[in-house]
Amino acid sequence: MVTKRRFQGNIGENLAKSFLEKQGLVFVTENFSCRLGEIDLIFKDKEEVVFVEVKTRSSRFFGEGEEAVNYFKLRKILKAGQFFLLQKNLEEAPFRIDVVSILLDYKKKEATCKWIKNVGLE
Repeated sequence: MVTKRRFQGNIGENLAKSFLEKQGLVFVTENFSCRLGEIDLIFKDKEEVVFVEVKTRSSRFFGEGEEAVNYFKLRKILKAGQFFLLQKNLEEAPFRIDVVSILLDYKKKEATCKWIKNVGLE
């Protein structure tokens, strides 16, 4: 059974995927998971591998989606991303972490995408 939270997350990931493809990124895979963490979406942007964390919200009551991507979450994405690169023999490939924050408005049947590129571990 899919929970409301997972259903909303799936909607957000599909919207983010479509949005990034329209921006010219090339889709590689989704929901990459290993013991070190998980990555929602993986793309290529020219020669750069892009690990994308998607945060979907239906209101701003608990803040913007990107605010939920903290240092610890970024570390997990980084470690999982490094493992992905190792698995694919891409250890030398340049990479970055991006965040896509999706705000869903169910009443208006609209969604807003906010793309934050190259989020660092600060």
